[in-house]
Formats: sequence, C-alpha cells, structure tokens
Amino acid sequence: MIFLILGLPFAGGGLDLILPTNRLRNWILFLIALAHLGCVVSFWLIPPPAVINGFLALDSFSIIILSVISILFFAVSLYAAGYVQNEKGRSNRIFTACLLFLLFSMTLVTMSQHLGLFWIAMEATTLMCAPLIYFHHRPQALEATWKYLVIGSVGIALALLGTFFLAISALEIKSLLLSDLISQAASLSVPWLKLAIVFLTVGYGTKMGLVPMHSWKPDAYGEAPGPVGALLAGAVTNCAFLAFLRMSQICHAADQAEFLKPILLAIGIASMALASFFMLGQIDFNRLLAYSSIEHMGILILGLGLGGLGIYGSLFHAVNNAFSKGLIFLVSGNLYQQYRTKRIGNIQGVLKSFPFTGGLLVVALLAVTGIPPFGTFFSEFMILNAALATAHYSLAFFYLLFLSIVFVAMSSVVLKMARGLPENREVELNPNQKESWITTVSPLFLAGIALLLGLCVPSFLNQALQKSSAFLGG
Repeated sequence: MIFLILGLPFAGGGLDLILPTNRLRNWILFLIALAHLGCVVSFWLIPPPAVINGFLALDSFSIIILSVISILFFAVSLYAAGYVQNEKGRSNRIFTACLLFLLFSMTLVTMSQHLGLFWIAMEATTLMCAPLIYFHHRPQALEATWKYLVIGSVGIALALLGTFFLAISALEIKSLLLSDLISQAASLSVPWLKLAIVFLTVGYGTKMGLVPMHSWKPDAYGEAPGPVGALLAGAVTNCAFLAFLRMSQICHAADQAEFLKPILLAIGIASMALASFFMLGQIDFNRLLAYSSIEHMGILILGLGLGGLGIYGSLFHAVNNAFSKGLIFLVSGNLYQQYRTKRIGNIQGVLKSFPFTGGLLVVALLAVTGIPPFGTFFSEFMILNAALATAHYSLAFFYLLFLSIVFVAMSSVVLKMARGLPENREVELNPNQKESWITTVSPLFLAGIALLLGLCVPSFLNQALQKSSAFLGG
C-alpha cells in the first residue's frame, strides 16, 4: 500500500503531462486525490508495514500529517477544476501535473524514516511549488517564484548541512534511520548534534516561513492562486513542521530537549510578534494571509517548545490550521476571480454581491482567528495553558497580546470586505463570474471539518495526538 499511495500521484502527474484536454486532466487529478484519501483511511484501519529496510514507514506523527495533506488535497482537487475553468483559455497541463507531483513529494516526506530521504522529499516540494506560484504569469509572480526558489534553496541547503552534521554525530550508529537514532541516542556526539539542530532549525524554519527566514512568504502567497495558497499554508508547512517533530524526537531521546526548547520559544514568539504588527495596515488580502500563516507557524513552534500540554496543542493546531487556512485561501481564490484584484479596498460588499462567498469569508475569519467553537480556539487555548503551567507568564502575556492584534487586524479587514463599498467606484465585478457549486463546496467542506474539530475531536485522532505527544514527553 505504501508503494501504491506513492505511485498513484507520480503516475498521475506523468499522465496529465500527455493528456490532450483540460477536462481529462481535471478528472485524473480528482480521481487520484480520491484514491489517495482512500488509502490514507485504510492506513488508520490497517497500518501498512515498513518497506525498503525501514526507509519508508508510518508512525503516529506521519499518519496525522499525511491525513491532513490528503484531505486538504482532495478539497483542492475538486476546487481546482472550477478555478482553472474560470481562467478562460488557460491550459491546466502544468498546473495539474505539478499538483500531483507535489502530492507525491509531500507523501514521501511523511513516510520518510531516513533523514537523508526526508531532505530529498522536502527539496522536491520546493521544486514542485515554483511553477504553481507562477500560475498567472505576471511579472510579480515571476519575481515571487524566483524569490521563493532562491530563499527556499538556501534554507534547504542549510538543512542539508545540518543533516551532514547529524550524520557526523551518529558516526558510531552509522545510520540516519530515525528508529536507530532514537534507540541509540546515547551514542550521539552532543556537540555535533547541537550544531546539527541549529542548522536544521534554520533550514526547515525557512520552509515553514518562521522569523527571520520568512521573507519569501508574503510575495509567494501574494501571487499564488487560491488553491496553491491553500496547499502552501496548510500542507507544505506541515511537512516542514514534521521536520521539527523529528528533531524533537531525537533531542528528547538524547536528553537534549532543554537545548532545543529555548530556540523554539524564541523563534515562535518572534514569528507571532512580527506577523501581528505587519498585518496592521495591509492593503493586499493574500499578503495579509501570508502574515497570518507566519503567525500560526509561530504558534506551532511555541507549543512544541513549551512541552507538556503544549505538544498536544501544537499537534492539534497543525491540524486545525491546515483546514482553516485551506478554507480562507479557497475563499480568496473565489474573491480574486470575482473581483479580479487582491487589493482589500476594492473587494467590498461581498455578502451582497456573492452571498455564499461572503458567508464563507466570515466563517473563515472566525476559524483562522480562533473564535469558538472552531478547533483553532481550543488548540490555541491548550498552548496558553501550557505556558501558564510552566510559569512562562511573560510569554503567555505576549502570546495573548499578539493574538489580540491579529484578531483586530483580520476582523477589521474581513468585515469591511464583507459589508463595505469599494473605495474605487470604477472597479466593477467580473461580469462572467458567478458563484458555482464546484468552487463553493470545497471551502464549505473545509469549514465543516474546522467546526467539527472544535465540537468533537474524533477518538482515533485524539489517540494519535496523545500517542505522538507522549513520544516527546507531553
């Protein structure tokens, strides 16, 4: 089954490169996303055995991240057909192929138990995202794509250097398999391990968009089409977060968790601080969402650094953030096609002009900013409790402060977009654009999941979250 779930998107991407019509390519994208989701569901029922001498396997961390990726990709695959259809005359050949290759590389990331293979898979996600960011072929999109490639490549190069240092630390073990590193962590060279952790943090922190390695994110998210932004913010970032979970596993086994925690706390709160203040006064909606993503990545890392209940909260927040961010980026895609602009001042009166999109926009605001009963509220509250339980009172204060600033920044923008009138009265709606079920059902599906996670966490997910946090001392 592991080979099947990897082979399907890879073969589908190759097939989409040669199929003659957009319609056929859309069907391949959707059917493979559906088959991928079916395989993931089967993994919860019957865990697959490890293959290739343990290089590919699923553990509790993997199945959580893989499930999030698969569900989000399924929603995007349905939405993408309607999105590209509204881009008159545009071929979806490269778009659908790169989406499927991205699904392959993200699946490989979650299943990689060898840290060298993990690095290769992460690099593949970078390469597959670049053509997707350039979808609209504007000069700004080209600049954003190159910025993403250059900064991402520097980050991934530092992660490779960190992997080399980890290999030096593990000379006595002679293996970079995660199971070997954890079981024989006492044999790791501590100085080399600490150096490896620093480089891995900077490298994979770049992929997450953490401060100060975040500069590519506003440009890339600002130019990416809605479905691509949903995957970047909800799936690719979770792949990079998995790297931090792996680092935490190794440090916990090697009794070096206290070395990693201050680094995570500093980066986490700094990311929240920068993002919250840069969200004030934004005039581009997608760039606003980019800074929101930076803030949520900071929350993830902060919870991981706090330990205890914060680890469970961080893992749960990774799930909640994926669906809430997927929701708001798909809504953003609808807004762009309806108004042909991402400028906040020109996207006004959405509730009156496009009631379904406007309603989903308000729901997305509540989900992203952590308003009950959405799941983000409860995961953020768990992290706050962890800060108080560990006597990080000043950290808890600033955590609440930055969350409050984010709420004010987001709500003032979204409510004005939903109810107001355009600043530029010459801006007209796209006369050929109407609300359609195919671009409404996907964000509605994600909104339902985000709400469900706040009302009742499924028992199988709760068990996986508890098991994973227990591995890290949570």
